[in-house]
Amino acid sequence: MDLHLHRADYLQVGVTSQKTMKLLPAARHGATQKVVVGDHDGVVLCFGMKKGEAVAVFKTLPGQKVARLELGGLLNMPQEKIFIAAGSEIRGFTKRGKQFLSFETNLTESIKAMHISGSDLFLSASYIYNHYCDCKDQHYYLSGDKINDVICLPAERVPRVTPVLACQDRLLRVLQGSDVVYEIEVPGPPTVLALHNGNGGDSGEDLVFGTSDGKLGLVQITASKPIHKWEIRNEKKRGGILCVDSFDIVGDGVKDVLVGRDDGTVEVYSFDSANEPVLRFDQVLSESVTSIQGGCVGKDGYDEIVLSTYSGWVTGLTTEPVHRESGPGEELKLNQEMQSKISSLRSELEHLQYKVLQEREKDQQASQSSKARSAAPSFSINDKFTLNTDDASYSLILEVQTAIDNVLIQSDVPIDLLDVDKNSAVVSFSSCDSESSDNFLLATYRCQANTTRLELKIRSIEGQYGTLQAYVTPRIHPKTCQVRQYLIRPLSLHQRSHCIDHDRPMNTLTLTGQFSFAEVHSWVVFCLPEVPEKPPAGECVTFHFQNTFLDTQLESTYRKGEGVFKSDNISTISILKDVLSKEATKKKINLNISYEINEGSVKHTLELIHPKLEYQLLLAKKVQLIDALKELQVHEGNTNFLIPEYRCILEEADQLQEEYKKQPAHLERLYG
Repeated sequence: MDLHLHRADYLQVGVTSQKTMKLLPAARHGATQKVVVGDHDGVVLCFGMKKGEAVAVFKTLPGQKVARLELGGLLNMPQEKIFIAAGSEIRGFTKRGKQFLSFETNLTESIKAMHISGSDLFLSASYIYNHYCDCKDQHYYLSGDKINDVICLPAERVPRVTPVLACQDRLLRVLQGSDVVYEIEVPGPPTVLALHNGNGGDSGEDLVFGTSDGKLGLVQITASKPIHKWEIRNEKKRGGILCVDSFDIVGDGVKDVLVGRDDGTVEVYSFDSANEPVLRFDQVLSESVTSIQGGCVGKDGYDEIVLSTYSGWVTGLTTEPVHRESGPGEELKLNQEMQSKISSLRSELEHLQYKVLQEREKDQQASQSSKARSAAPSFSINDKFTLNTDDASYSLILEVQTAIDNVLIQSDVPIDLLDVDKNSAVVSFSSCDSESSDNFLLATYRCQANTTRLELKIRSIEGQYGTLQAYVTPRIHPKTCQVRQYLIRPLSLHQRSHCIDHDRPMNTLTLTGQFSFAEVHSWVVFCLPEVPEKPPAGECVTFHFQNTFLDTQLESTYRKGEGVFKSDNISTISILKDVLSKEATKKKINLNISYEINEGSVKHTLELIHPKLEYQLLLAKKVQLIDALKELQVHEGNTNFLIPEYRCILEEADQLQEEYKKQPAHLERLYG
């Protein structure tokens, strides 16, 4: 059963954050719903559709940027009250736009995530979680890593108040009061949580999570332990998940899971008879999807998926057919509707062009006057720099609220730029003199018209560290540019893991000296990715890491005055020794360094590298043979005379060349 949805753009607000658009409950079954959305200008807009036009119900004045928007109300009643989080304040509005609540939480950081259930309010800033009941402080928790989202199991179905935090260190933390009951490992840093079916599923304890590396899963949060139900790996290498909702868009009586990703992909998963998720629909938009909801907005009786995107578009993917079956009278009416719509759009366009001309003239006059101060127009950039586990490369995603003109990439460390299929930008490289200018890479990406999102892939070399800079210039007048910096860390290809194989032969590096816990933590942050910037609570901490390129492991344990690092790769220990002693010297701290080298670790690491090396050598050899084999094939007219191995190479020629092209310098890396 195929699902056909047609796109309809409703209106554009300012730049939006994750989870800042909701649909208000319908007055009756099948009736159209109002949409409420908050943006970075601090404006909350509620609108409905009338005769194909967006009509505002209310619009607030600008203020601090809206970080979250949730609906609330009495338990078991329609959730019609609108709550927004802006800065450290919570504001509440009725569905008519009247403000009834202004609650200053006194948090030192801005609110990042919010969940509302009856009179309970669950908030999190970067590391701090707070629970309020009727605006009175109830519980508090300081997390070991950044909190990306917060949710609570439905109070009307689960007797205990059970908040769940999605934390950057690949854990869901289940709380009771101010304490963690247990932690759940998930396959990537979780970015979004949602109640399955909107109500926690059959048990009321089912929770859907999405991760920043694009994985989706369902876990049941029982009182004592988690039960993992299903998980969808990101086989197609799509973007990270920003928003999830449950809604029956397929129309089979079972709610489907709607997913919005940061590469603009919208997906619908429905469930088969065994309750396993099956992909039913996907569509790619040109910018990241920040919020997703199922409902009915455009026309009575036609269900749709409503989305908000990064640059503020509110868009519907509707089940309403584009071409309606119609008799002769109906056709005439449709034509008249179409004509009036076209003429109103034309007049709106002329009005906008006139306005642009006026503003441009004003701008020129202002810039020519003697008192003019040149003010560069500000623009918002949404960027993400993450390590991909599968191919040990980094993805740099740059998204701008307006069309990008060009992006200049500069690096003071040797890195490779890899091909990205989705990329339509034209890249040109400039030669660098690394001896005199510290430049190892200078590349310019010239974007096509209307490109607002650019994805780049790079691969770094462990042990060589520095800064990668992106200079982003959008197509706005006057020309302006923003610079973003990304650290390439000494052990850049390591990622956090929760377990380690203690049977491996380990090399140990031990540091002792007059350094504080905060100082040694700052050195570890400098060396390794995915370590929280704030020192964790407690006197001693242990982190585990996995090398995504070679599958070797690292365990770091440190406290005030002592640090112990164990790895089965001697290179990792050597890099750590160099960098940590350099950092300590900068602070004029005297370090005592000792190490225990395990001879068996060299053989063990070589055994890990060998199959990879063999595979890459064979791939290179096969690619070299392709041209000669093709010539033979043309000469002989067929391939029957070739041995099966060579025939196989010819059949897979395209895939082999594609794979070889995607992994430049892979062999050199392994030799290194």
